[in-house]
Amino acid sequence: MELNRILSRRIRVLGLVFSIVAVADGSAFAADPSSIATLNTITTISTTIPANGDVNPYGVARVPRTKGTLVEGRFLISNFNNGANQQGTGTTIVQIAPNGAFSLFAQIDASKVSCPGGIGLTTALVALRSGLVVVGSLPTMAGDPTSSQAGCLIVLDSNGKVIKTISGHNINGPWDMTAADGGGLVALFVTNVLNGTVAAGGSVVNEGTVARLLLSIPESGAPQLLNSTVIASGFPERTDPNALVIGPTGVAFDDRTGILYVADSLKNRIAAIPAALFLTKSAGPGNTLTQGGALNDPLGLTLTPDHHLIAANGDDGNLVEINALSGKQIAVKLVDNTGGPPPGAGALFGLIAVRDGVYFVDDASNTFNLLH
Repeated sequence: MELNRILSRRIRVLGLVFSIVAVADGSAFAADPSSIATLNTITTISTTIPANGDVNPYGVARVPRTKGTLVEGRFLISNFNNGANQQGTGTTIVQIAPNGAFSLFAQIDASKVSCPGGIGLTTALVALRSGLVVVGSLPTMAGDPTSSQAGCLIVLDSNGKVIKTISGHNINGPWDMTAADGGGLVALFVTNVLNGTVAAGGSVVNEGTVARLLLSIPESGAPQLLNSTVIASGFPERTDPNALVIGPTGVAFDDRTGILYVADSLKNRIAAIPAALFLTKSAGPGNTLTQGGALNDPLGLTLTPDHHLIAANGDDGNLVEINALSGKQIAVKLVDNTGGPPPGAGALFGLIAVRDGVYFVDDASNTFNLLH
């Protein structure tokens, strides 16, 4: 009981931090005018392929502070496939500057990391204010979906060295992730897509989850896992011969409202989980903010500075902009028209919205790009 009280108090403090930030920010929620409708230029910033040949860029995270080899304002990108294009086998994270400067941040040796099944770095990628980086692994044997195992979260220091691995604790196929970063206290929100999925053999199972992991971050060294809670569940998921697995993917935490948004891929909807920091049990699949319309297998998800959501579709090359308050879909922008059918299918995953546009990875070309 005492431990529960301590954890509850810490979570309340973390929530208060974000409430204060929201009040201090003072900016109003955006009305419907779109932030992407007027953006018509796509600039390729850099390739995402490192020296070992890893491909299929998935996760994107912006570095908040300079520390070690991390440079503030640069972007980290995780690769899901190896050089032979086998899904669930990528081991690298690269760092790319807005001007295209490219470097390898980390190459993780599977033999030296205790991760159930091995290494296959997913869209689950965050860079924290402390200089720590957390990435999810959903590994396979040579890209075979039926060999997928639970995987883990891998914590790296600011120089790309693995310092901790988190497995179990409601982690089962970590597919995407975001963070409420309070500095010394961090809440990770992780979508999981392997609960019963492999056993179902391609049939849909409604067992996808969102787990909230509370981490205590020391001045130096590895973080301590304080608590893990499933705060959302019942999302549809299934294995797929092309995408490996389809299930709840993109997550975006709104520090002004406390709502966690989840891209529910198979139901073509964006779910809203209110009071995500404070939930002590699952809120089920959440409330539907928007469904259908221009959404077409939404994968990546990000909040804009003007408080809209942007989803990256998995079944075409479109970004879809949504008013986070009303749920109204207010803009659609084609950013990949290659391949298919339909054009752009399977190309878009991680993305980050900034004041001057939207940065996104393109799996079809293994590039990092800016829509501006």
